[in-house]
Amino acid sequence: MSLFEKDPIGRAIHDYISGDFEENIIVKSSICEDDVIPVPYLFRGQVGNEHACTELELMALERCTGKILDVGGGAGIHAEILHKQGKKVEIIDTSAGAVAYHLKQGLPSRCVNFFDLQSEQYDTLLFLMNGFGIAGNLEQLPRFLEQCSKLLPQGGQILGDSTDIKYLYEDDEGGYWLDLNSAYYGNFDFQMCYKDTCTDTFDWLYVDFDTLKSYAEALGFSVEKLYEHENQYLARLVKL
Repeated sequence: MSLFEKDPIGRAIHDYISGDFEENIIVKSSICEDDVIPVPYLFRGQVGNEHACTELELMALERCTGKILDVGGGAGIHAEILHKQGKKVEIIDTSAGAVAYHLKQGLPSRCVNFFDLQSEQYDTLLFLMNGFGIAGNLEQLPRFLEQCSKLLPQGGQILGDSTDIKYLYEDDEGGYWLDLNSAYYGNFDFQMCYKDTCTDTFDWLYVDFDTLKSYAEALGFSVEKLYEHENQYLARLVKL
């Protein structure tokens, strides 16, 4: 078995540190064209890296308070910023290679699925890089929000981003050709590959803000849109 079996992110991180990263990370979907992620983008914001953290990301990090859980930490760039600011942050990721790198950097990290967390408590749950997608699909959004609620005290917050991808269905005249009888238009399936290392296909949700707000308020959260640029937004959910 390969050291990075089904772990393209872990392999890409390893290659970047080794200086061998000519290829890109490819995100494949049956619904849309492939997306390309340059490996250095995983390390954006670091000195000498041409890629920078976005305004949305920096705003989210500024709002992090108390005990913070960075879910799906990737190369750990967000946790590293928070750590340097003296904030108490932990990372979880399903990439064993990523977690090994976090630990070498002195960042608390565990290789665990978010939905497997049980008794932990955090003041801030951080979900970036279209982080609300971890819900999987719209039908599973309540499950995701209930898991968040279980891990938060009253007044605890969720900071996360998503993209309203309705624009993918826009025609030349500004109308939309959505099939109202089909599944929610933000339900996607993906497979991530780097070189010859690929994940299994997985579900990922792109949820528009109004839909997120409706579901979250029904489950006991207040919801605020902190930032919006083009079709992407940052939201803050507070457990009431």
